[in-house]
Amino acid sequence: MKDIVRPALVLLALFTLICGVAYPALVTVVARTAFARQATGSIVTVDGRAVGSTLIGQTFTAPGYCWGRPSAVGYDGTTSAGSNLGPSNPALAAAVSERIAALRAADPDNHAPIPVDLITASASGLDPHVSPAAARYQAGRIARARGVAAAAVRAVIDRHVEGRTLGILGEPRVGVVALNLALDRELPAAAPRR
Repeated sequence: MKDIVRPALVLLALFTLICGVAYPALVTVVARTAFARQATGSIVTVDGRAVGSTLIGQTFTAPGYCWGRPSAVGYDGTTSAGSNLGPSNPALAAAVSERIAALRAADPDNHAPIPVDLITASASGLDPHVSPAAARYQAGRIARARGVAAAAVRAVIDRHVEGRTLGILGEPRVGVVALNLALDRELPAAAPRR
């Protein structure tokens, strides 16, 4: 029995040190060295105060801000989940219909097709980006709420379009938090409350 237990305990201790201490420490050191901003949460600060993260979306409801993707978890950073509703589920159809109605009510003069990412939730529920089309769709509402020309809002949006990662991965996107901070900075006239 001693011949079996002793090697088992030694291996348990060894793999606990390797997998439970050494590997996580190595990954942490590499992440904090090579990806310091991301490893600490990509926190966005304004006047020394944390206002958000570029990695986790937030809910913006004021008409003078760009609205992000709907979230099945309400952008709760402690959890990540999609709604898991299939395309034939009546609850999904009802949620999409409600989102379309809310967007139309917020901007009744906008008759353009609504980009799909403004009416469907992301898989993680924490998506911090919208498509350039979704951001541009909202330009008229944002401009009216801020008392500026829609062209000025579109110019700010266009400056905040991020390209594909490494030039080939993903799609162009707009970070909602960064865009809204830029709108406050560049077009502060009648800046809304979140």
